[in-house]
Amino acid sequence: MFIRPLVLAAAFTATLLHPPYAAAQAAAPPVAEPGLRVGDTVPAFHAAGFDGAIKSIDYPKGTTTLVVFFLSGCPTCHKMLPLWNEAYARRPKNMTMIGVVLDQPPPGFFEAAQIAFPVFRSPGKEVLDAFKLKRVPYTVRVAPGGRVEGADLGLLDGIRMGELFRP
Repeated sequence: MFIRPLVLAAAFTATLLHPPYAAAQAAAPPVAEPGLRVGDTVPAFHAAGFDGAIKSIDYPKGTTTLVVFFLSGCPTCHKMLPLWNEAYARRPKNMTMIGVVLDQPPPGFFEAAQIAFPVFRSPGKEVLDAFKLKRVPYTVRVAPGGRVEGADLGLLDGIRMGELFRP
């Protein structure tokens, strides 16, 4: 009666501690997040500002554009806002940065969040699909002509922010 549970426990422990099993678990490749890759191309687009003005978002020669996608209700996005603000204030002269908010922010959101960079409404499904947007926060560095130089999902550290905001 007690032998069966002991045998099962021993077999389970041996399986977990067996070196080939541990090596197989450690060697399992990470699951890649679907999204943009360096060298992909994204389209120019039009987006409405919260002042009602429509702006053309393009990627002219001699400039780099950072596009940051976020939700007003996303806690991780709230952690990124101060980092994006600081990077925007220190950005090189040949760099532009825009934010794209994907939901309807509550009244007073922009005043409370103190966002320093220009923010626009979501441009539509076709553009979001072209950016392969699945989750936020999503930071994309775009070279002239729409060529992607970097795309990062989630909370970024200072080193990665420096890489994205390099001249």
